[in-house]
Amino acid sequence: MPVLPPATFLTDLHAHRAETQPDDPCWTYLGRTWTWAEAWDDIRRFAGALQRSGIGRGDRIAFLDKNNPAILTATQAVCLVGAANAIVNWRLAGDELDYVINDSGARVLFVGHELVPAIDLIRDRLTTVEQVVVVGGDADELAGWIDTAEPIDRADAVAPTDPCLVMYSSGTTGRPKGVVLTQHNMLVHTRNAMGDVEYGDGDMMLIAMPMFHVGGSSYALFGPATGTHGYVIREIDPQLLAGAMMAGATHTFLVPAVVAALLQAGPDAMGLFSRLKVFSYGAAPMPLPVLRGALQHWPDTSFMQVYGMTEMAGVVTILDDAAHRDPHHPERLGSAGKPIPGVEMRVVDPATLQDVEPGRAGELWWRTEQATIGYLGNPTATAELLVEDGWLRSGDVGRVDDEGFVFIEDRVKDMIITGGENVYSPEVERVLAEHPAVLELAVIGVPDDHWGEAVKAVVALHPDVAVEPQELIDYARERLAHYKAPSSIDVVEALPRNPSGKILKRDLRKAYWADRDRQV
Repeated sequence: MPVLPPATFLTDLHAHRAETQPDDPCWTYLGRTWTWAEAWDDIRRFAGALQRSGIGRGDRIAFLDKNNPAILTATQAVCLVGAANAIVNWRLAGDELDYVINDSGARVLFVGHELVPAIDLIRDRLTTVEQVVVVGGDADELAGWIDTAEPIDRADAVAPTDPCLVMYSSGTTGRPKGVVLTQHNMLVHTRNAMGDVEYGDGDMMLIAMPMFHVGGSSYALFGPATGTHGYVIREIDPQLLAGAMMAGATHTFLVPAVVAALLQAGPDAMGLFSRLKVFSYGAAPMPLPVLRGALQHWPDTSFMQVYGMTEMAGVVTILDDAAHRDPHHPERLGSAGKPIPGVEMRVVDPATLQDVEPGRAGELWWRTEQATIGYLGNPTATAELLVEDGWLRSGDVGRVDDEGFVFIEDRVKDMIITGGENVYSPEVERVLAEHPAVLELAVIGVPDDHWGEAVKAVVALHPDVAVEPQELIDYARERLAHYKAPSSIDVVEALPRNPSGKILKRDLRKAYWADRDRQV
C-alpha cells in the first residue's frame, strides 16, 4: 500500500509535492503541463482571489464545467479560506440547473465557456450568485482573475472539519440533495481507498471521470497523495481516451460502459488500453460478459473494482486483482469485494433495524470517518441517512459470504444506475406526470448490456388519449438531463398496486430481470 505524506488538511498533500518535487509534472490538460509548484501557486492565487471577492469560512462557490484542472484548483483553494466548492453536473437541464445552484447558496459561479448560454437563460433566477467567472475559450476570465490576485496561505480559523465539497446526489423527493464533504472526509478517504495499487516514477493517471461525480474528484486526489502526474480529459470521448493512452497513461478509473464500448470497437481499441498497469472501475455493476472480455484482453493489467457512494466520499469496498482472477471462486466476479481499511459494515433488516443472520441479505450500513456530515440545508434527509452511533444507511441491499466478500443485490432506495450516473425514479416521474396524456406511471431500471441499467417508464394513459412513446421520451429529454430521460416506454392499461394503493415496482421489474443473477 502506498505511503502517503503526513497531512491534517486536504491541501497538505499538494503543498508537500510542491516542496519536495516542485518541477515534476502535476497536471496535463489540452496540451499544457503544470508542475507541482506552478499548480500550487495557482491554488494559492485562486484562494487569494476568493478572499478578494469576500469568500470566507462557511461560504460556497459553484463550478459548472466539463473536466478541467481549474476545478481541482478551486477545490483546494476553497480549503485555504474555509469555503466549499459545489461542483455542478454540466449535463443538467435548465430548471435542474438553477435549483442546484440556488440550493448550494453559491456566491461566485465559475462557468465553462461552452456552458455560458445555459447560464444566460437562467441568470435572473440565480438568487445567491453575486459574480460569474467564465472559464476557458475566447471569453476566458479565470486566468486574469487568478493572475491579478495575491497568493495566500491557509487562514488561521480554518479547521479540518470544515466542508470543502458539495456534490449533488439525486434524491427520492425528486430533487437532488447536496452531499456535504469535509476536508477530513476527503483526506481520510484518500488514505483508506488506495488499495494495494502502486504508483511509480513515470506513471500517469488518466483523470476521465466527471469531476461533478465523486468518482472523478476523489480519484483525482490520488495524484497529490502519491505525487503522480495526472492527464485530464474534458469528457469521456473515444479520441480523448485514445490520446491519453498514447500520451502514456498507466492508471485510470472508468465506468463499465466505457469497457463495453471498447470491446465493441474491436481488438485495436482493446490493444491500446492493454498498456494500462492498473484499471479501476465502478459506479455501476460490470456486466459479467464485459468483465470476462476485459480480463481476457488485458492479462497483464491489474483490475480493481470499487463500490461506494457520494455520501461516503467515494469507495468503501474493493475487489482486488487476485479476486478477479481466482479460478476457484469465479462467483466473486459478481461481488463488490471487501470493506477497505477504516470502514465498518453491518447488514441490517430495514424493517426491524436488527442485524440479519450471516449470509442473509439486508441493508448495508457503514461507519467511517469518510462519511458525510449530512445534506446541505436538509436536516430531515440527513436524519434518515445518519442514524445512531455514527452509522450511515446506504439504501443498498447486500449480503456477505463466509470470507467477507460483499454482494450487492438490490436497492432499498428507488434508484437506477445507468452508465455510472445515479437516477432516482421520482425525478423522472415528476416530469412525465406533467404530460397531459399521462394518467399514472412508474419509472424502473431494466438491464442493459452497455450501460448496466437503462431507464424505462411504464405508463397508463388517460382514456381516449393517444400518444406515441417517443413523444413522451422527447418530452422528458426537453426537461431532464438526457441520461435521466427514459430510453423506452411501455404503455399499459393499469399499473399493479398493493392493497394500500402503492405501485408495485418490484412486480414491474421482475419480467425484465428474470434471467439475471442480481437485480441491479
